[in-house]
Amino acid sequence: MKKDPSGDEYEPAARTSQEVVHEVGSLSSRVVEMLDIKGKVTEAGPSAGPCNASDDGARKYRSVRHPWSMYGVGNGALEKGMKNLHNALPQQGWKVVKYGKDSSQNRNLEIMAVHLKTHTQLEATWMKGLDGHTPLIEITLYSRCYEAKS
Repeated sequence: MKKDPSGDEYEPAARTSQEVVHEVGSLSSRVVEMLDIKGKVTEAGPSAGPCNASDDGARKYRSVRHPWSMYGVGNGALEKGMKNLHNALPQQGWKVVKYGKDSSQNRNLEIMAVHLKTHTQLEATWMKGLDGHTPLIEITLYSRCYEAKS
């Protein structure tokens, strides 16, 4: 038995990494659509890696992560994108578990959500660039742990 970030216990399903990479990549593409703004998106795709498990389980249990960012537009567009995402997630099968400011000095707006069918987790943070960095929305999707099969 494993626990997901919500604390729920589950038995990791036996799946191929290719299957989970495709699933997370597809959900990630829908997140870009839900933002509904015209910015630039970083190119890195989803990839499989070991779950946070003991050394014995590192090869057996895997998860897929897909971190990316949207940038190249102003804070007004990024704010609109976060509102669009927050409003669209429930209509696309996601449960929003957090929507509000984070604990950083900049009080960045963040959304945390769970896809109800796949249990994929979403973290989205609007980084306003108040510290001199480029304003952007940072997104990470990650799957539940699964038992890697060949």
